[in-house]
Amino acid sequence: ETALELFAQSGYLGTSMSDIAGALGITKGALYKHYASKQEILDSIVERMNKTDYERAEEYEMPETEPDGFAEAPIEKIRTYSMAQFDHWTKEHFSSNFRKMLTLEQYRDPKLAGLYHDYLATGPTEYMAAIFRKLTDSDDDAMQLALEFYGPMFLLYSVYDGADEKESVAPRLRTHIDRFIAKIESECRKSGT
Repeated sequence: ETALELFAQSGYLGTSMSDIAGALGITKGALYKHYASKQEILDSIVERMNKTDYERAEEYEMPETEPDGFAEAPIEKIRTYSMAQFDHWTKEHFSSNFRKMLTLEQYRDPKLAGLYHDYLATGPTEYMAAIFRKLTDSDDDAMQLALEFYGPMFLLYSVYDGADEKESVAPRLRTHIDRFIAKIESECRKSGT
């Protein structure tokens, strides 16, 4: 947690093992007894995030990485899960710092850029496209729905970070989700699906 906090402030590449040891109040040698390298610390952080993501999806009864369409994820589950994910990425200290680290490092390190895309960009968008697939006639249309749904959520992460009144941001997301769902329900009624 201490290492991740430093990574979120100075970046992964901008933080040394000495910095981590200093923040912990231990010697660099003592830190090396627990972790052989900074990469090993990062691997532990990613492992914890993977476990958290799996547990969160299970807790909210969301489909796993290959969802079988909207029928498997009712609208209310999507609403609840999306709001929980927003809190996860903004309010939960560990996850928020992970997001900030990935945002800082996405242009400096190809591996971290990949993690950024998996956790915050293409990964969530592709997941939502898979959920919306049964509502559309094509993969392109499903991806467009996913972009329309997730794009504002992604933007609101940055809005949250810069907001003086952070409590004002989540209601904006809820309004977006409610309007999006109303639009989808209306279109489904019109098309008879």
